[in-house]
This record gives sequence, C-alpha cells and structure tokens, in this order.
Amino acid sequence: MFWFSVAALQSIELCVSSVVHLLYGFYIFSSAVAGDLSLALNDFLFKSNVEPSIREQQFVGSANGDNDLPPIVLVHGIFGFGKGKLGGLSYFAGAEKKDEKVLVPDLGSLTSVYDRARELFYYLKGGQVDYGEEHSKACGHSQFGRIYEQGHFPQWDEDNPIHFVGHSAGAQVIRVLQQMLADKAFRGYENTSENWVLSVTSLSGAFNGTTRAYLDGMHPEDGKFMKSICLLQLLRVGVIIYDWMDISFLKHYYNFGFDHYNMSWKKAGIWGLVDHLLGNSGPFASGDWILPDLTIQGSLRLNSHLNTFPSTYYFSYATKRTRNFMGRSVPSNVLGIHPLLFIRVLQMCQWRHPPDASPPFKGYRDEEWWDNDGALNTVSMTHPRHPVEHPSRFVVEDSECQPLQPGIWYYKIVEGDHILFIVNRERAGVQFDLIYDSIFERCRKHAFRKIPTMPNHVH
Repeated sequence: MFWFSVAALQSIELCVSSVVHLLYGFYIFSSAVAGDLSLALNDFLFKSNVEPSIREQQFVGSANGDNDLPPIVLVHGIFGFGKGKLGGLSYFAGAEKKDEKVLVPDLGSLTSVYDRARELFYYLKGGQVDYGEEHSKACGHSQFGRIYEQGHFPQWDEDNPIHFVGHSAGAQVIRVLQQMLADKAFRGYENTSENWVLSVTSLSGAFNGTTRAYLDGMHPEDGKFMKSICLLQLLRVGVIIYDWMDISFLKHYYNFGFDHYNMSWKKAGIWGLVDHLLGNSGPFASGDWILPDLTIQGSLRLNSHLNTFPSTYYFSYATKRTRNFMGRSVPSNVLGIHPLLFIRVLQMCQWRHPPDASPPFKGYRDEEWWDNDGALNTVSMTHPRHPVEHPSRFVVEDSECQPLQPGIWYYKIVEGDHILFIVNRERAGVQFDLIYDSIFERCRKHAFRKIPTMPNHVH
C-alpha cells in the first residue's frame, strides 16, 4: 500500500484537474461540470470522512431474499464517468447511496451511443466487449474491447430484469441497448429480449438531439461532421493527444473510451498521431463518437429504429432554464443557472437553423426548440418525438401517473439547468433528494411485473 503526503495529493489534484479542465474547457457545458468536479475533488482529497477508495458492487444470485430486488443502473452522459473514476467521485452526486442495489458503470465518455450500449451489456453480463464485426470494420476500430471477468449482474434476463436511469446521452444509450436486446444483437445470447429492461428513467435525456451541437461546431446540414474551425476541433485535438500519450495514471483517473481505436503511441506511433490529427482516421474521422448522435439529424437516424416497448415503464424529467418574455424565450432565474452554462442558455434561445441548409425534419420550427437547459432543448427531453412521436403523457405530480402504465412516456418539466442532477449535490438543494427519492420509490413500488421482495430497510 502506498501512502501519499498532502503535497503529493495536491500534485495529483493539480495534474488531474489541469488535464480535465484543459479538455473540458474546449466544450463549455463540460467546463461547468469540470468546475464542480474541481470542488468535489478538493473535498475528496482533503476531507477525512470520505472513503479513500470505492469498489464497484456485483450482484450475483444467492439465497438472500433481497437479491430478488432488481438492481438500478445509473448511466452517465457525455463527459461522464462511473464509480471508481476521478478518485472515486460520484457523477450522480451520491444518489447511488439511496438504495442498496445500485450500479454505476463507467462507459466511454465521448464514444458513440452504439459503442456505449455494447459496453453496458458486457459490463452487466460479463465477458469481452464485442462491438460487432460489421460496425467495427465500418468505423475502423477493433471488434473487441475491455474484458469483464465477472459481470456485475450476470443473471440478467427476462426473469431478472433491470431498472435503468440515464442522464443526458445516457438515456439514449439505454434505449439503444433495449432495442439491441429485442433484436438479439449479441452473439452467443440468443434469448435476449426487450423485457430484460423493467423501466427506463431519463434525466435531461437527449432523445431528439440538440441545437447546442451546431453552436459548438457540428454541420447543421447533415449533423455528421464538424466545421473546419470550431470549439469541437479544439476538443478533438486535445482528446487525440491525451489518448496518444496513454499515461496510465491519467487514464486510470479518466478515460474518454477510445481504447478500441488503438490511438496510443505504443500502437499508432508518431505517424499514427499525425494521421489522426489530420482527420484521416480515428473516431472523429469515421463519425463514431457522441456528438454526431446528439445532433437532431443523428437522433433521427437512431430513433428511426428504436421502439417504446409495451412491457417497460418509462419516465422522463425534462429540464428548463428559460421563460417566455414578450413572445421570446429568455434565460430564467439567472442565479439558478451555472455561470458557465448561462451563455449557452442565451445562445440556444436565439438559435435559428441556417436558411441555406435543409431543415432537420419536415415541420421543423426554430421557436419550438428555444426553451433549453444550457445543453439540450426542453422539447427534445420529454420523450421520443421524431421521426415518429411515441406515446406520452405530461404530468405535474407523481400521483398523476399511478397506477403506472407500461409503454407510455410519462414526463415532467423541472426548473433547472443540465447539471442539476449530477456532480454537485448542494446546487440542487432539496430538489435533488425529492427527484431521486421519487425515482427510487417508483422503481421499488410502482414499476414491476411481479410482486417484488422488498429489502428490510430502505435508505
């Protein structure tokens, strides 16, 4: 065991914070998260009441009655991280402690929704991540990735389903995974079905894309690639260099998830680095990363083959930090918006799709997309709308959706910015507990196919 002095810990904090801030700084939403991470990391390193290490739980079948309780899996969004990363900080600000059976997987923070869905499956079932032969060849990366010697819930099947909760892009990852289960898309698992998913809860979910992607540099014409000069190009260069350097200490603390692209200096060499930087190869060249999936057009491509299933419960919290003023959307409650998100809230309120570019879909209207939370448009977060609108019901109070019916997207509008639910619990105040308590209660008491065995006590 190694013991670090305070000076060494300060050096670690400075090193990690500098790298995270450097890369996050190129993407304003993530700068807001990084600011909160810096405060949280400082607390983690210098408060004695924080555990020095966190080990991820695994739920394997046993004779324990509590084991009948389905696990709740929290899936992070863009630039997110799972349990054990960044020195054991919590992306969900400790919400996972509200229940005894919660998992927080660490998936690629910038990888595509498709790749993250594949990773999530093997995280739960165990084995080596298989991205699929056809997809891997098309995108130019290895077919196989990380090995999970022991799945975190290996008994997962239709008789042992799971509750999923996803923040931001994490919500779309869950939907893609459920469709893959329905399509029996995992080699060696012919018995998968959509019924492996008991419920889906979305927190500021990216169901229909965001105009924010175009503000940061994605082409509004097709939503597939970046403009030549934009913030995202700076992010691209930073990520390529970070992955090429392949410093194990830093990768242990934070990983963008592109290891299957073999971009490290050990495998790519100096000419490989040049090739990636010139845009000739890698995830940014193939479009196999998260931002294309977050454009409106990218979401349409995903949604065109994603279903809402009749035996699964769906609930969504859509966030909003705007209000109507003289017929226009403007930022609301300035003090309640993270300082680094305020400019984006204002910009998204004023977004207009370029007149020389084809609209993302027939019937698109700019004003329907003006309400936002600084990262996503509120209209995008309620439920899947495009290209086909899925069954939905707007609710003000949770009691309005009881008894809960499967196959319908119940949704609430919550006053808050995009990072209300994550990283910094103090910012959300009592609203944080109200929302997460409601989510866990719904999973435990209202969303089930058979009468559950309740634990002896609930936190």
